[in-house]
Amino acid sequence: MKLIKQFIEKDKSGYVTLIPEEFEDMWHVYNLIQKHDQLRAVTIRRIQSESSTGSVESQRIRLTLSISVDSVDFDTQVGMLRISGRVIVENPHVKLGTFHTIDLELNRQFTLIKPEWDVIALERVQEACDITKKADVAAVVCQEGLANVCLLTSNMTIIRQHIDCPVPRKRKGSVTNYEKGLKRFFEQIYQAILRHIDFDIVKCVILGSPGFVREQLYEYIFAEAVRTDNKTIMQNRSKFIMVHTSTGHKQALQEVMNDQSIKTRLADTKAAQEVQALDQFYEMMNMDPDRAFYGFKDVSKAAERGAIGTLLVTDELFRAAEVAKRRQYIALVESARASGGKVFVFSSLHVSGENLNQLTGVAAILNFPLPDIDDEDGEEEEEEHDMDEDGLPPMHSNQNHEAFDAILG
Repeated sequence: MKLIKQFIEKDKSGYVTLIPEEFEDMWHVYNLIQKHDQLRAVTIRRIQSESSTGSVESQRIRLTLSISVDSVDFDTQVGMLRISGRVIVENPHVKLGTFHTIDLELNRQFTLIKPEWDVIALERVQEACDITKKADVAAVVCQEGLANVCLLTSNMTIIRQHIDCPVPRKRKGSVTNYEKGLKRFFEQIYQAILRHIDFDIVKCVILGSPGFVREQLYEYIFAEAVRTDNKTIMQNRSKFIMVHTSTGHKQALQEVMNDQSIKTRLADTKAAQEVQALDQFYEMMNMDPDRAFYGFKDVSKAAERGAIGTLLVTDELFRAAEVAKRRQYIALVESARASGGKVFVFSSLHVSGENLNQLTGVAAILNFPLPDIDDEDGEEEEEEHDMDEDGLPPMHSNQNHEAFDAILG
């Protein structure tokens, strides 16, 4: 992302002018734009005009419009944002208050005006414009006949190509059809790697599969590279890592990121640090549950006591439509940092972010145990309701171990 201009007032109102330059930038922009923000950008609009003879002509013209944002949709397949709202600055061709949808694409400059730039939004602008924080991991998770070629950036997992190529079963006395089918399958993966992976950027290419598929794929890739004299593949042989996974579906990426050899290789990437933090939370939940809490109510109580050592929160919570809800999570982040805690903002497009969302989207590892938080919850519940609407006793996050075990699978 290229930052063209930034101006923030002391009351935190202000604007930034940006140019998204790659796919991940669009994800950052999607997280920045909120309802009631103002957006100014070049757009295309169909204009009708009536001639002196009474005939109506329609033409598409390019113009700059300013709108008050009403809704934001993100098409992850093509990397385009559709931002709808009412026109707020008069234009010769468009009346005030008219609805318009701006299609925001790569390399198109825009200006975003906010009544309040909170710490999370400003950090996202800084992160998006930091050239050192780019996509640096590629992964191919596969099983016979099925593969997903993915790019793992700091903020999202992008499936660049899904490959479904049936491989005939081995028959008694003949494996010819099986070998031909497997070769076709590997050739599609090889071409996808050439098409989607930039070896000047990625630190490693992970090949994950059950059985021996990954070893067969590895051998095919380098045999094909030698046959076609593909120097790029051959020169980057050391970047390929093979890892066992239980499946070839996207969910296998969680197993990939949990592999110790991968953790060592990717120790300095944001995605690996998030996976490690979530693993530590799970371990603490099992070994010392009074130091691991999830759910806003319990985590905010821990923050009030300055107990949070590590706060885990998904970016989805900062996209909440209600301003009050967004502010309470921003206040939680600021409180945790003020007491010396680390904060990890997980992307909901990462597998680790999806897992955290199953734990309400917010969790914390504490510096010291707080066994009385559940007791406080119990007392509050007793004062308000002895039973819930269904006549069942209330559940608390750290008492509900069965639900937690179900999430862990």
